[in-house]
Formats: sequence, C-alpha cells, structure tokens
Amino acid sequence: MKRILSFAAMGLLISACCSNCPDSIEASFKEVAKGVKSVFVPDSRDNVFIADIDQDEDGKWEVNIISTLPQALDSMKVALEKSNLKFDDVDYKLIPDAEDLEGKIYAVASQSVVNFRNEGDYASEAATQCLMGAPLKVLMNEDGWTLAVTPEGYHAWVSSSTIAHLTAEEFEKYTAAPKVVLNVKYSDVKEEPSATSQQVCDAVLGDVLLDLGKQGNWWKVGLADGREGYLPASELKSFDEWLASRNPTPENIIATAKTMVGVPYMWAASSIKALDCSGFSKYVYYLNGIVLRRDASQQCKTGDDVDIDKYAVDSVYTKEALANLQMGDLIFFGRNRDRISHVGIYIGDGIFIHEAGMVKINSLIPEDPNYYSGSKRLKRAARIIGNVDCGKTIWSVEKLYKANPEIWSK
Repeated sequence: MKRILSFAAMGLLISACCSNCPDSIEASFKEVAKGVKSVFVPDSRDNVFIADIDQDEDGKWEVNIISTLPQALDSMKVALEKSNLKFDDVDYKLIPDAEDLEGKIYAVASQSVVNFRNEGDYASEAATQCLMGAPLKVLMNEDGWTLAVTPEGYHAWVSSSTIAHLTAEEFEKYTAAPKVVLNVKYSDVKEEPSATSQQVCDAVLGDVLLDLGKQGNWWKVGLADGREGYLPASELKSFDEWLASRNPTPENIIATAKTMVGVPYMWAASSIKALDCSGFSKYVYYLNGIVLRRDASQQCKTGDDVDIDKYAVDSVYTKEALANLQMGDLIFFGRNRDRISHVGIYIGDGIFIHEAGMVKINSLIPEDPNYYSGSKRLKRAARIIGNVDCGKTIWSVEKLYKANPEIWSK
C-alpha cells in the first residue's frame, strides 16, 4: 500500500507541471509509467509492464496498461487518478487472460531453434532462443507475435507461427506423451524413412520431439504443431533414457563444453548453430540435464557464490589465487560485481572455456600464451553443481519439461 500511495503523490507532483499540450500530457504519462515500472518491473526479462498512450484524429487520448502483476496495475491507476491527466479511454489488462487467448495459455517451440525478440517486430533486438520441444507459457498475442515465458522464466516476444499454441488439456497431453531427444549435432526430419526423402524440418542437438515409434533403422517423430516425419534411430534417445543418463559432473560439463570449440558467436543465440556467452553456458548445462537462467547477469546470482575477490592483486590472478574455484564453476566478468556482461566455465589451473567470437579456451594467468585480455574484469564466480532444484533458480530439465507446468510458469 505504501508503494501505491507513493505513486499517487508522484502523480500529484507531475500534475503541477501538466497542461493541455499533447507533448506535455504524453511526457507526463510516460514519467508516471516509468516510475511504476522501476518499482514493480525493474527487469522486463522477469515480468511485463507495458504502458502505451495514443491520440486519435479527433484528439481523443487512449491509454493501455498491461502487466503480469496486479499491484503494478493498481499503482498506475492510483497515480493517474491523482494527477490532472485526462484521458478518454483507459484500459488496464492483467495478462495472461485465458479468454483473450481462447484457452491456449501454453505453447511448445516447433522449430529446431526458435528466436525471441524484445518486442513483437522482426527489426527488434534479439533476446533469446529456445530449442524445439521447449514448453512455454503464453501471455498475449498481437499482430502475429506472441509474448511468452520460456522454461527458465524469460519474458520475450516470438513469432506466433514458430510455436504450437495449446490449451491446458492439450499441453498436459503433450507433456505426458513419450518423447525422444536428438543426440547428434545436426539432422533433418524426413517425410519418409529414407535419406532421399523430402525434408520436413531441420533439428539440432538437444531438440525434443514426440516419440511415434521405431520402424527398423528409423524413428517416427512428431512436432507439437502436428507435423510428422522420420529420423535415423541411431541419432535419437528416448527422453526418459536421455534424462536418466544425464550426470552433471564437473568432468562431463567440461567434456560437453569442449565439443563446441569453434562454434561461432551470435547475440542471443543458444544452440549448436551459434551461441553467445551465456547461451553457451546455458546450453552446456542443458545438455547435462540442468536449466540455468538466460543471461550472464542472471546466472551470476544463482548457485553458491565462490569467493575470489580478495585473492587477486590489482585484478591479476594466479593459480593460487583461484584455488577456491572448481571445475565446472561459472566465472563472470564485468565492470563490477553488479554489472556483469560475460561468463565462462572454469576448467582448472587458471584455464576456462567461453564464447567470445567463437567458443575458445583461454587462461586467466598473464604468463600463459592463451591469456584472456579481459581477465582483469573477472568479478564473480558461482557453483552450479550441487544446487539444482533447491530454490536457487537452477532447475533440472526433468522438472521443467515433465512436471506440473505451474512450477516453471510462475
């Protein structure tokens, strides 16, 4: 309640400098919205707050306020009511709205790699990616785009045609159905069980498809959007078998990471096709049965914090200074501990692997020939192994992909 009242006060202050000038009205409205967003949705990756204002040809003001948080809508309403801002039509919408979505409140990624953006526009900045078979929670649809939540909780826009929209009943049926996982880096789903058959779609390492049964040397598979096809049986594992075989030891984490040396960099990418730095660490851990937060600035706040700060001298590290680190730990670089912009996976003896132009192995030790020039920006380290499904925003693939969807959709 105190926060709601504070925005009411802010609205009164703004009202003192408002006039009937359209530019002033719009600027004042945006200032109120900015204040509400800064309190309730400071990070748009975690929740949604959209405040749009428009004036039609007749001079009438139309305002739309959309959020995933009812308290944000309440605060905006109080602030606007206490100001002298006058609008002809103000609409407050809490999303998701099952009725608006016609009950299709869930979705599943239905391309080998599905691209998300910060806004519903192909010209908007890339935000993240999901692999085929990833479960999604749908928040809203608009002009061919869907605002959705990824398994790790990332909120972003995706082209509606690249995902299969499902009701709760359909999603539960999909979740319970037997599945397979692609266990090679690249493949093609074929219309018929033949290498010369027409391609249905491509597939990449870690993609999850519906298991429609083995047929000799081929495996019939299905996509959530209804397409069907065939993959060589040797390239697949049953999803349950794959999950059971995930053993995220430090050695296995590094072994997986090394298979990606040379994979090119691309902003917001997180598949074998291309990766960014946090997409690399996320993908490596996913292939070992663990789901991490999406960005380096989010990953650094998970797991157990490993103390490395006090051992460096003038931000220069020695092997002895890095003794607290263990193989498989994530190491983070940035301006300071609260401004993280890069992540790598520690191997040992001052050596780490990361995505920087391409996946490569570098050293934190100045004397080493493969010394990483950004080593002085090392600020944090986190231990992921041993912290899965224990309330530290690190989840098992099994929990997110097979359990009650409300676990990951909150």
